[in-house]
Amino acid sequence: MGMCLNLFFETYLSKSNPFAVPIAVFVSIPLYIDAVGVLPVLDSLVNKGVPLGTAIAFMMGSIGLSLPEALLLKKVMQKKLIIAFYFTAAAGMILSGYLFNLIF
Repeated sequence: MGMCLNLFFETYLSKSNPFAVPIAVFVSIPLYIDAVGVLPVLDSLVNKGVPLGTAIAFMMGSIGLSLPEALLLKKVMQKKLIIAFYFTAAAGMILSGYLFNLIF
């Protein structure tokens, strides 16, 4: 299992992949990680060679776009509004990930 994850991160979330940031955001959505628990994951991603902006986009996606959050929002918001929220938040995360990759 660990070897498969290493291969995934080396292949799809590397600097050479221009789609690494969107992949990181969309892969993180099914995860449910709290803000403190994601820090060791972020550290290990950066140590594996994942660019900082891509790792931060992964972190924001796992915290802000989790499926349990969508289930909670479903009780108070309409489906179209939840979809608009997710697309807007994901776009912001992707843009900030690319920006961090350019800066760092």
